[in-house]
Amino acid sequence: MDKPSALAALQALSQDTRLDVFRLLMRAGPEGMAAGEIAQRCEVRQNTMSAHLSILSQAGLIRAAREGRSVRYRAEIEGVRGLLGFLMEDCCGGNPEQCQTLIDEISLKC
Repeated sequence: MDKPSALAALQALSQDTRLDVFRLLMRAGPEGMAAGEIAQRCEVRQNTMSAHLSILSQAGLIRAAREGRSVRYRAEIEGVRGLLGFLMEDCCGGNPEQCQTLIDEISLKC
């Protein structure tokens, strides 16, 4: 991941509702959730939620798939790994292998 992409992801996550949505989708796993269900669980109007989902999607943190008349959202694990990798790139003075335990723990949780 490059710096502009990392900044976009961090900016997307810096808003309260978007962070809640992202964490909800991480917990949902590969099944993801329908947009309406996300809005309901977060107690946000659907049109407002649509804007939040769009920002998270553009940042590469979630992805959408149309299922009939609804849209299902899932966490984009590769985007998350890319962001974490970018943040960890200079770990331990540029020797991330020295931080391997932390990197392994993060990878296992993803």
